[in-house]
Amino acid sequence: MERLIGTLKANRAVAMRFDKRAYVFHGTVTAAAIRLWLRA
Repeated sequence: MERLIGTLKANRAVAMRFDKRAYVFHGTVTAAAIRLWLRA
């Protein structure tokens, strides 16, 4: 049971890390799109 909980925690940590990267990527793309829109 302890091993299972450890595995779940590790998987959650990996999922959270990728989720944060996705938010950073989305924010960067949004900022670039706004800059391009304002320039036009």
